[in-house]
Amino acid sequence: MKKILIVINTLGHAGAEAALLELLRRLDPKEYEVFLYVIMGQGEMVHELPEHVKLLNRHYSDTSVLSREGKGHMTGQVLKAMVRRGTVIRLLPYLVKNLSAMTKKRQLMVDKLLWRVLSDGGQRLKEHYDLAVAYLEGGSTYYVADHVDADKKAAFLHVDYSRAGYTRALDKDCYLGYDKVFTVSDEVKDSFLKVYPECQQKTEVFHNLLDQEKIRRKAKEPGGFADDYQGVRLLSVGRLTDQKAYPVSIEAMKLLKEKGVQARWYVLGEGNQRGLLEEKIRALGLEEDFLLLGAKENPYPYMAQADIYVHASRYEGKSIAIQEAQTLGCAMVVSDCSGNREQVVNGVDGILCRLEPEAVCDSILELLREEEKRRRLGRAASEKPLANESEINKLLSMI
Repeated sequence: MKKILIVINTLGHAGAEAALLELLRRLDPKEYEVFLYVIMGQGEMVHELPEHVKLLNRHYSDTSVLSREGKGHMTGQVLKAMVRRGTVIRLLPYLVKNLSAMTKKRQLMVDKLLWRVLSDGGQRLKEHYDLAVAYLEGGSTYYVADHVDADKKAAFLHVDYSRAGYTRALDKDCYLGYDKVFTVSDEVKDSFLKVYPECQQKTEVFHNLLDQEKIRRKAKEPGGFADDYQGVRLLSVGRLTDQKAYPVSIEAMKLLKEKGVQARWYVLGEGNQRGLLEEKIRALGLEEDFLLLGAKENPYPYMAQADIYVHASRYEGKSIAIQEAQTLGCAMVVSDCSGNREQVVNGVDGILCRLEPEAVCDSILELLREEEKRRRLGRAASEKPLANESEINKLLSMI
């Protein structure tokens, strides 16, 4: 039986983690012995792991990295990694060099530096594997490259490499040592190869796997909007981070209100920008119009009940949330950026627009005024073909 190790940074509610769970479900336990190591040793989706997957973490917390308790656990993990085996002392030249480079670019991303600390200060696995997979950028990619013994190694990229803040210096050229690099979209592939042209021959697109029947089934479960609002419901799903550009959506909601549109905008997700977004919502007087509902274990009833799904982000790899909304036949407005362009065809199964409040507002108004178009786009989205079963063979063919 072949042994497969998969490494991921955390196991919280997010797109890449959801895609990983679907991949794990499709690995036949009669053919593969599957192991999972979570760099941070944390995340609430651990309870959704298939029974045949063996979690290797000696200590694990099922708290969300976004909760107060979870943030405390995360801080403790970072501090332990710093002192374990003298990690922070050994990494001091690396940390200073990359911190300086970030400062010069005015793009300080401490989390990117800490992934190297967490990788080098992490648990050591003595087992040999037939295949080791780093399923996310940063910590898991560094860990598999430097600390795992395997015949073959594969890395997954879920984001626009440069836009997300990664560099070759930060990664120590680790991708050169991988046998395969899988990207979730063509645009993610192009972005990566601009930085690592040497990896051209071993880089391939691996589309996210999605269980559409499960999504449709869960959309019919009890849940969804609990208020008795009778106007238009707009919905966005995604973490409250800079990448998702929620300030633009908040300003678009202000414009809609000024135009007399009876609508509420709901957001499912949690993140480090909650305080900033709440302040902006208050400043624009939108406390009853733009609602941050937090992360939801089952977002699908909300998607099924929404009038329009809006995904106005700065950049994407390939959004799982968009694919889920398409599965449920949502009429959607998405920003014209990397990742989104590959998922939505303007005027065919959604509307692509500039990431500006006026453009987002106008696109929503277009769908509200043209009910037939809204239905047509939603119907086309629900019929959009997604990745099939053969996709996983790209990975398994390595062994």
